[in-house]
Formats: sequence, structure tokens, C-alpha cells
Amino acid sequence: MSSPDDTAAQDDTGLAEFGYRPELKRTLGSFHTFAAGISYISILTGTFQLFYFGYGHGGPAYWWSWPMVFAGQLMIALSFAELAARHPVAGSVYNWAKRLGNPHIGWLAGWMMLIASIVSLSAVALAYQLTLPQISRTFQFVGDGTGTYDVATNGVLLAAVLILFTTLVNAFGVKLMARINTAGVFIELIATVVLIVLFAVHIVRGPGVVLQTHHTGSGQHSGYLGAFLTASLASAYVMYGFDTAASLGEESLDPSRNAPRAILRALIASFVLGGLVLLLAMMSVSSLTGKGLTTDGLQYVVLDVLGDTVGKAMLWCVLIAVTVCALAVHTAAIRLAFAMARDTNLPAAALLAKVSPRFRTPVLPAVIVGVLALGVLLINIRQPQIFSVVTSIGIIMIYAAYLLVTAPMLVARLRGKWVPAGGGRFSLGRWGLPVNIVAVLWGAGMIVNLAWPRDAVYNATPPYHWYLRWGAVLFVGLVSAGGFAYYWFVQRHRTGVLAEHAASPAASAGTTTGTDTPVTVPAHD
Repeated sequence: MSSPDDTAAQDDTGLAEFGYRPELKRTLGSFHTFAAGISYISILTGTFQLFYFGYGHGGPAYWWSWPMVFAGQLMIALSFAELAARHPVAGSVYNWAKRLGNPHIGWLAGWMMLIASIVSLSAVALAYQLTLPQISRTFQFVGDGTGTYDVATNGVLLAAVLILFTTLVNAFGVKLMARINTAGVFIELIATVVLIVLFAVHIVRGPGVVLQTHHTGSGQHSGYLGAFLTASLASAYVMYGFDTAASLGEESLDPSRNAPRAILRALIASFVLGGLVLLLAMMSVSSLTGKGLTTDGLQYVVLDVLGDTVGKAMLWCVLIAVTVCALAVHTAAIRLAFAMARDTNLPAAALLAKVSPRFRTPVLPAVIVGVLALGVLLINIRQPQIFSVVTSIGIIMIYAAYLLVTAPMLVARLRGKWVPAGGGRFSLGRWGLPVNIVAVLWGAGMIVNLAWPRDAVYNATPPYHWYLRWGAVLFVGLVSAGGFAYYWFVQRHRTGVLAEHAASPAASAGTTTGTDTPVTVPAHD
């Protein structure tokens, strides 16, 4: 039987393939990694934040986008699970893209994912506005909620409080984060099951409700298909972030086995529980034409079906879910920033990659990510479209970062250079190629659907500006092109593993890789 020291040494072996020495403390077990993945997806956060959008644009039949998005995201998750078994390393998407493609692709994937994580942290934190004022009007600190900018401004205020909290927790180490996250996920899972049961005992109509469109396709050139594709964004906004389980690989025990399981379990559990919540909510709400369904969403359904006392108790559970979701997003962004800085791929890399000897976690990235997320909020403080625009931009960049992993992985498979993990670890075997192909096609299709300049998504309410309608295309294009230009002309000449983080030459030489990518990224002259 192997000792704990032998297990830890085996866990650290894969780091040498990237030229890194182990620095982060391994304390996270299998449930911790699962909790990180499922809290990032966050069933209650996503469904409660975006149900009003999906229902408003697609009617009850928008529910079918939930299994559709799950099927597509499952292909990506399966590919990521195979990668996590082979390379469970911090900043998973960044390091995977670098390993499968080249340092330039890796940097672009990391850059897109890092900006997306910061934007997503702001977007998730804004979900406080959709829940707290429903619990008590006391939490509507700005105006009464009916003014042009009341909701947006108050949302920024509440979100800022949450981001300050996640910054402090992450700065004090992974153990504190894991304890809060695990407790929050446990509460969220229990609350979700209870909510499903309560909805089930209050049903007033059958499951055939999901065949009703409420004529939402009327007047559109493509009929209900156009309405459905718009409404499907509500599901696409939820089922992502499962790669977080792998991003904590350097702080997990036996990550090459636990991370793949956590990735798949988080996505599957979210699909099953979230799908039931959405279905039973529509089966139990008193009226399918209530105005609150398209303005307040599931918060309205909970109060309508369960009454004021029980309903508000459930909304407090939703608030906990939003909190741990924001915490998980912040945590993932920190690990990504640390991973990129360790390769001298960010400004002030030596400071960003420094691990606190006391807390065994990168503290400076926690603060900077929090400050930048607050900046995203402040820039949009008087924009009523803040919820949909900020959320959409963040999700598009995450899907783009995922594509920068699955596409190079497909190329590696076609060239016969992909070698999955051995030793009984997760592998797709002969299903790897078809799964990978679908993952690439799905990812590309979703990016187009997410970024399409729809008024319904990006310019739905006054003030109407052309740059809001094209906001996603413009912002994502600027971030990717501008960021890569900076990398090409400035940062790539500095790239290379920082000496204080580098593995010994003997350790690096004693490992093999799954592709022909160099073990380390050499600095350019």
C-alpha cells in the first residue's frame, strides 16, 4: 500500500512535463473538486438568473434548449476529462492549449479565459440584484426599483459587496475557500432537491407544457427557430465552468483520477437537477402568462407556488448558491492568472506568481482579479442592459477559450500525436475522435449564436445604441486582437518559466509528453 508521501510524489510527476515544480499545497479531496465544478456551473444561480430571458423569448418550449446544450457541452466535458486525466494542472485551459497547440495558442486561450473569468465574476455577482430585493425591498438601496437606472445601479452596489467577500476569502487560502465552497454546495444541492419536491407536490398541469411556444416566433423571419436560438442562450449561459475541477489539480489529491470524475459529475448533476427545476416550475406556476415570469423569472415562480415564507427561505438558499458560484469563478481566475504568470506571460509576472508562504496560495492575483471585476461593474453602472450584455460577453470568450483547446486536440488526434493517460485513468478510446469533432463543431456554432447581434440580447431597452447591439462582437474582437498584438510584440519575448517556479532539469528530462510540444516554453531573444 502506498504512503501519503508516495501518492503526493506521484501527483506531482506530471508538473515536470510543463517544467514546473510543485508549490501549491495538496489538500482537496474528491468532493472538494466536484464542489468546485458544480459551484461554478451553479444550478440555482444560472437558472434563477436567466429563466426570465429564456421563457420570455421562447415560451415554455425553450426548455428543450436545456438537453440540447447539455449534449453539446458533454462533448467538450468528455474531451476535458481525458485531458484532466493526462494533465491535471493549474490554469487548465491555458496549459492544455499550450500543450496541444503551441505557446501562442496557449497564451490566447489563457488571455480569453482570464478576461472572461473577470467579466463572469461581475456577471454572477449581479445575480444578487435578482434575488435580494425579492426577499426584502430593504435591499433596494438605490431608488425604489422603478427608475431608469435604479436596478442597474443597485445591482452594481450589491455585486461589489459580494466581490469584496470573494476576494478576502481567496486571499486567505484554498482551505478556507474549500470549506465555504463545500458547505455552500451542500446547501445548494439539498435546497435544489427540496425545491424539486415542493414544485412536484404543487403541479397544476402536465409535462406537455414544454410543447407550448406562446407564439414567440411570430413576426420573425425564421419563425420559432429564431426565437428558440435566442432563448437557448439562457441554457448556454449556465452549463460551463466544469473545467474548474482540473484547474485545482495542483491542490488536489490524486487529481488525474478525481478531476475527470468531478468534471463529468458536475455537468451531469447540473443537467438533471436543473432540468427538473425548470420543468416543474412551469408545471406548478399558477399561470403561464403571469408578467413576473418574463421579468422576475424563477424568483417569481418560487414565491407564487410556495408562498411568502417558504418561498423566501428558498431564495436565501439561492443567495448562498450565487455566493459560492462567485467564489468558484474567482478561484478559477486566480489559478489561471498564477499559471500564466509562472510562464512570464503576464505583466509583473514574478509578483503575480508568488505563493504566500503562510496561506500557500497566490494572494496578489486574488486582489487584482477582484479589483478588475469591480472595474467592469463601475464601467457599466448606468446601463440597464448590464445583465444580458455583461453575461453574454463573458460566456462568448469562455466558449472561444474552450474551442482553442478542443480544436488543437482534434488536430493532435488526426496527426496521431494525442496519447491519453494510461494506468486505468479516464480515456475515450475509439470514441475520442467523433466526440472531439462534435465538441469543435458545437463550440464554433455556439460562439456564432452567442455573438449574433440581436436587439433582443444586446439592445433590448433604452438607450438604444448601435455599439450595444454589436457590443459582443466588438468587445470580443478587441480583446482577442488587441491582446494577441500585445503578446506578439511585447510579452512573447519574455516568455519562459520563472526560475523560482521551474522544475529541476533532471525532473523535466525524466518525463514524457502526450504530444510533441516542448516541455518548457523557452524565452525568446
